[in-house]
Amino acid sequence: MTTRSITDRLGGLAFGGDYNPEQWDEPVWKEDDALMRRARVNLATVGVFSWALLEPEEGRYDFDRLDAHIERLHANGVAVDLATPTASPPPWFTLAHPDALPVTPEGTRLVHGSRDTYCLSAPAYRRAARKMASALAERYGDHPALALWHVHNEYATLCFCDHTAAAFRVWLRARHGSLEALNDAWGTAFWSQRYSSWEQVLPPRATQWHKNPGQTVDFRRFWSDEVIAAFREQRDAIRVHSDRPVTTNLMLPSYQNVDLWALARELDVVTSDQYPNAPGMGAAASVAFHADRTRSLAGGRPWLLMEQGTNTVYAGDRILGKEPGEILRHSLGHIARGSEGALFFQWRQSRAGAETWHSAMIPHAGPESRIFREVAQLGEAVARLGELAGSTVSASVAVLDDPDAWWALGVDGLPSGRLDYHATLVRAHRALWEAGAGVDFAHPEHGLGRYPLVVAPALFLLTDAGAENLRRYVEGGGILLVQHATGLVDERLHARTGGWPAEPLREALGVRVEEYRPLGQGERITLSDGSHGTDWSEFLHTEGAQALATYTHGMLTDSPALTRHRSGTGQGWYLSTRLDDAAYAALVGRLLTEAGVEPETPGLPAGVEAVTRRSSDGRSWQVLLNHTAAAVPLPEPAHDLLTDAPVRELPAGGCAVLRGH
Repeated sequence: MTTRSITDRLGGLAFGGDYNPEQWDEPVWKEDDALMRRARVNLATVGVFSWALLEPEEGRYDFDRLDAHIERLHANGVAVDLATPTASPPPWFTLAHPDALPVTPEGTRLVHGSRDTYCLSAPAYRRAARKMASALAERYGDHPALALWHVHNEYATLCFCDHTAAAFRVWLRARHGSLEALNDAWGTAFWSQRYSSWEQVLPPRATQWHKNPGQTVDFRRFWSDEVIAAFREQRDAIRVHSDRPVTTNLMLPSYQNVDLWALARELDVVTSDQYPNAPGMGAAASVAFHADRTRSLAGGRPWLLMEQGTNTVYAGDRILGKEPGEILRHSLGHIARGSEGALFFQWRQSRAGAETWHSAMIPHAGPESRIFREVAQLGEAVARLGELAGSTVSASVAVLDDPDAWWALGVDGLPSGRLDYHATLVRAHRALWEAGAGVDFAHPEHGLGRYPLVVAPALFLLTDAGAENLRRYVEGGGILLVQHATGLVDERLHARTGGWPAEPLREALGVRVEEYRPLGQGERITLSDGSHGTDWSEFLHTEGAQALATYTHGMLTDSPALTRHRSGTGQGWYLSTRLDDAAYAALVGRLLTEAGVEPETPGLPAGVEAVTRRSSDGRSWQVLLNHTAAAVPLPEPAHDLLTDAPVRELPAGGCAVLRGH
């Protein structure tokens, strides 16, 4: 079952958000009913943080309140995304099962009083979570209001307790087979770390200095598998009683605790949460980055934006507001890239509790507010876009994304702390986004032949299979950009000897890196084409490649900095430093031209997005988003679904959804 069945059930794209009526009383519920109709809400996520009410004591379930709320929503024409509340165990649970509380790397056992106070490896927690999922599914599995199951919320909190240690050892036995193989994989001959029994093996807890890199990355892999196993248990318990699709809302933050490629494959519907961490164009770029990643994780299936904030931009120690019009533009930015709707956290802003100041569809000021007026405007817009349901988005460029490579850049002892995986991934995407290119994300071992251009910005860890896949891609006619510090280690975090990157990829690039040379804090180097590099440099040799730019001082003088190699019918480009923003944008533009990739709508000014969705029957829709303060004329008049009228220009800060011919 896919989101197409959800949109069929809803009669169009989804609009709504998390609904927590337990925070309010009956007069407010009645107002909610009226305001949901006014805002055109058709889907409410219910029960995410309701464990304490649904199971007030161990083994005794009380569904009376939930029954009444679901019936009320159903009578009001609102479908339900029903959550299992397992992300926030109640105090009675943690008192009854203190061993199920999470433990930090330093050995501190946390207590209840927040959310996510559980250990995924604790048997008592896993048992209670399965029982809750089963009880909910048995009661509501075929309810006519039910459109979607929402397992848990935003996996995954880490834990380093003894339950985790025991489960980690089981996982390691399955992965490595023997202690001898484990010792070899982790390089335990160094620092006298060799293990002589499985009981000696622990998670990477706090220790004197650097933790073992192989242990650290294996723990991340283990924990990802533990998350997926916990999700499967709840999903399978639900499926015994219900045929509705099952999801969990993915987090795509600047850290990575789960292999999102693997978890997404387990979901009937891929859903995700997005909160920008910069205002203005930074927020617009963040929306595009998030939406392109989620669509890519969905692998061609429709997907759904499960959470966003109406007025929330996280910026360090501050929560900034959104500017007028950004609620619409950000939501349409997701819909443009394939989302089957736009949901929020949450419907009504809380009066008390830890997220009192988290924005909502109805703010503290109430419905007579700018925020709710914009929410109602968005609800009307989403209601007009039902014909987009089931259509998809195609991209011409792929950015490579591998959780193992991310985790590998998080280990101790690396030659530079400036090798930031997430920031590098974001930077590559933003340069392509600003150039108007459609972008997918892909794993290095995925099929890449449909993309004229592939960018590998941060593959510090690269498997032999990944390197061979990239070689074949170039040989077959693709254009590949590989950036600095790629392929230095294999999947065991063993340094590759004889030069970098991995041997099959060197053939496609026509270079061999002999020496890495991180740059000092604030150090800036000049290249022969006048551009500048920071953070990192490399001493490399060309083995068939053409040097397009060289270093100009120090031991690297006249050494290649940027190269191009023709291999087969394709091209392998290698960039051995971090270019300044303008030079990097120029390089991306040059590569797009080489690959024959043009903007969706050529001629649009900077700050105006154009994305096209297409259906299997040949229909198309172009979504235009103007993030600038100036009106933009369109190449020709077109019919706008948002206004149901012809449009000739895109107003300042405005949007349009144009039906194709």
